[in-house]
Amino acid sequence: MNRIDDYDELKNRIVKWIKDYANSNGIQSLVVGVSGGIDSAVVSTLCAETELPIFPLGMPIHQDSDQESLSDSHLAWLSKRYKNVKTLKFNLTEVFEQFKKSLDGYSHDDLALANTRSRLRMVTLYQIAGKYNGLVVGTGNKIEDYGVGFYTKYGDGGVDIAPIADLYKTEVWELGKYLGVSQKIIDASPTDGLWDDKRTDEDQLGVPYTSLEQAMEYGTGDGVKVLEKFNKKNQHKMQPIPTFKL
Repeated sequence: MNRIDDYDELKNRIVKWIKDYANSNGIQSLVVGVSGGIDSAVVSTLCAETELPIFPLGMPIHQDSDQESLSDSHLAWLSKRYKNVKTLKFNLTEVFEQFKKSLDGYSHDDLALANTRSRLRMVTLYQIAGKYNGLVVGTGNKIEDYGVGFYTKYGDGGVDIAPIADLYKTEVWELGKYLGVSQKIIDASPTDGLWDDKRTDEDQLGVPYTSLEQAMEYGTGDGVKVLEKFNKKNQHKMQPIPTFKL
């Protein structure tokens, strides 16, 4: 799915949107997690283009070496290319293990632990944002944020702004190419990086992003049932918190 005619114009519009939001809210910096995937690579690059101080963070937790290598290489590329970038890396593996230990036997649920990894990263991002009067910038795309709800509630879903959440994954890949993101990152199989068995997004969702894009945009194809299933299941993430009213 590619609805974009001019990626230069798109880049300029998103960069201006981020800058305008930051300036109108008295924000002095931008903070973004860099996983080694295309979404965070594109978002961190767009943030760097604003010329505002930006803090891209690597936050491995028992990370696959290939994913960590892609994250490290993108952080190095950002530092070399942009003067307004200060990269940071915090290995949160020990924090994660201590968290499990502190729960004294109540931590043995694989999905809950996967989400905990994401939430520890969110806490780290907000710690840095608090220190530097920054915004935590989201990296979710349209399918993840508004189609299937493929993110962790109060984890990677806990952000201040979402600059690519109206772009399909295909469009993010194309924007990444335009921005000069490493071909290795563009070619890497999308993964949330929260599991030790190297499962990909497609492994978890059951169909590729292209099928979900067709389903979301046109209501056709083999992704329709998958989209409907996950959208219904994950409405609790995408809707406001239910509140009792007097």
